[in-house]
Amino acid sequence: MRKILVSTMLVAALAVACNESQQPSGPEGGAARPTVPVPSAAPQPTPSAAATAPASAVQQAAPTRIAAQHLLVAYKGAASAPKGVTRTKEEARKRAEEASRKAKAGEDFSKLVGEYSDDATKADRGNLGMFTRESKVKPFADAAFALPVDGVSEAVETKFGFHVIKRNQ
Repeated sequence: MRKILVSTMLVAALAVACNESQQPSGPEGGAARPTVPVPSAAPQPTPSAAATAPASAVQQAAPTRIAAQHLLVAYKGAASAPKGVTRTKEEARKRAEEASRKAKAGEDFSKLVGEYSDDATKADRGNLGMFTRESKVKPFADAAFALPVDGVSEAVETKFGFHVIKRNQ
């Protein structure tokens, strides 16, 4: 139906254009003809709210994958806690909060990982690479995906302990 409408409009526009070029108009060629509006070749869609909103107001689609680093402060009894960890849950929370404060104050996150983390990713500066929301436990994923690029989280509790997350991309 749309193709037929567009084709009909094109034919009408061509016919009007051909007639205008063959018939005299104006003071030298006789009586002036009334102007006939020529329909556009295709109907123009109505702009959506997103198309008319300023760029800053248009929300970008949420990413499906991000990259981040983290440090994990484990406590005795946490899931997968290394055998040598003897700190209490409250001590672990305070240690993670201290690391978060330092990271937010501009200290090098990779160095903080080396100083504070009990996780195996410590050897790779806490680098987790690219990951999806579904590949991480919910509290971790929610915090990581909520961060802006280069943002650092507060202490985030999971069954493994307290994480501090820095989103890289």
